[in-house]
Amino acid sequence: MQSATTLAESRPTVADFHRVNRGGGLFSESISQWLGAVFALVAQRLGLRPTALTIANLVLGLATSVTVVGLAGPVAAGDVPAWAVGLLALVGWQVAYCLDCADGQLARVTGQGSAAGARVDVLCDVAAQIALVAALSATAVAQEPSTPSWLVATFAGTWMVNLVTSVMQAGPNAASMVTSTSLPVRLVKLVRDYGAVIFAAGLVLAIAPALVLWVMVAFTVVNGGFLLASIAFSARASLR
Repeated sequence: MQSATTLAESRPTVADFHRVNRGGGLFSESISQWLGAVFALVAQRLGLRPTALTIANLVLGLATSVTVVGLAGPVAAGDVPAWAVGLLALVGWQVAYCLDCADGQLARVTGQGSAAGARVDVLCDVAAQIALVAALSATAVAQEPSTPSWLVATFAGTWMVNLVTSVMQAGPNAASMVTSTSLPVRLVKLVRDYGAVIFAAGLVLAIAPALVLWVMVAFTVVNGGFLLASIAFSARASLR
């Protein structure tokens, strides 16, 4: 593989950018990371720095989520068509995530990576995902006013498990509970693939927003279960 300096000087291709992606799951690797590679290529041609893509991801992600929050009531009342808001969420969240994929690719291929840039990336991811959780929660409450507050709080807390474990996986002490890369295992892991999750969330918002409450329940159970399993896995490893 060419070095970052050599690639930057030889006009890298989309394939060069995609080659350095950090995965994310079957959906992310097949779709989001490839679109991210296209964004990274365009950014490189325009002379943009990786942090510019990071900020673009944040702005677009926040704008999309704020719009969904603002329209949650009108959608529930039937004043605004659910499909329009769902389509906006589907496209907005996906493009924002592709920009998130692109900033790391651009940094690695062009040698512009830095500790400060990595911190900005993580902090923007946290902000964007908090806004997304707020959007889904607002929709659930608007559709079903009796939604218990403890469920909203638990959903918000367990949603961040995926982000935290992803950050931990980037370190030198990363370890996976399930190391198999077979197709059946990767299909099961789609429930923790961020690209697949926000795609599903957008579809539900567009087709059946009343089901958002049950989407929250499902992801609370999945992420909560993964957290408990991760604690047990790490504790057993530390006691050996």
